[in-house]
Amino acid sequence: MSAVLDDMDSRPGSTTSLLRTVIGLYLRDAGGWMSTKDIVTLMEALGTSGTVTRTALGRLRKKDVVLQESRDGVPGFTLTDGAATMLARGDRRIYNPRSMSETDPWCLISFSIPETEREKRHQLRRRLHWIGCGTVAAGLWICPDSLRLEVEEILADLELRAMATIFVTETPLVGGSLQDAASKWWDLDAVAELHRDFVREHGTGSGNGTGSGNSAEVPLHAGHSVEPSPEAFAAYVQCIDRWRIIPYLDPGLPPAFLPADWPGAEGTALFSRIVDAYAEPSGKFVRNTLQAPGD
Repeated sequence: MSAVLDDMDSRPGSTTSLLRTVIGLYLRDAGGWMSTKDIVTLMEALGTSGTVTRTALGRLRKKDVVLQESRDGVPGFTLTDGAATMLARGDRRIYNPRSMSETDPWCLISFSIPETEREKRHQLRRRLHWIGCGTVAAGLWICPDSLRLEVEEILADLELRAMATIFVTETPLVGGSLQDAASKWWDLDAVAELHRDFVREHGTGSGNGTGSGNSAEVPLHAGHSVEPSPEAFAAYVQCIDRWRIIPYLDPGLPPAFLPADWPGAEGTALFSRIVDAYAEPSGKFVRNTLQAPGD
């Protein structure tokens, strides 16, 4: 299901990634359809030319994220059903990052897939990784039980459900420490660096560093009012685009599984402050743009 995977396939900060973020944030609120001209105008606020935006729209169309659709003779785009499902799942992840308690259950996924299905086995491992599962062994993966439904969807989509067994369990009993086990099952160093990069790029008083030519400050001081503007829109979209992969790769492990200097809480708190400051001004800028009279 390419639309599901596309949420991770584009590098944050790339034109295709930023365009998908704009579509995910605003196309549904615009009634499920947006004219090509308006999409180009919004992307120009991110420093992207119309030619480059149209090329990126073509990529998203080939990936079954958007469909070309004209309304009243005006060319535009709407979402595919698969993309709508992907974005709804992304909303839950992005705005409600996971955080397990010590007593929450775990999900173990055991599978044995023959060599004749090697490509499906590769896809399964790839997709389990991208939703935040850890690797205990080649055919044994672990994740919070809150992800079990997504695991079931992946197995069904790949037609591998008959080759897998799912266990729901309490905290695993490991030979060493839980922190050592977690560091082997997940690449926690990489996830921690994602959080630290986000804080460095979007923390108070630092530019966003995306290189788009629209480096906007993120004024998060108490009482600071952010006005609707291209700069507010650019800052918010770039923030969401950078953040969106973190809640997928960060499994939200309990404190006992994490190092003492884990930066997840700092990154999550900063993201929440940015949403509080920028979501409405950015949305108002988009609404004003879509309502502007045509040339």
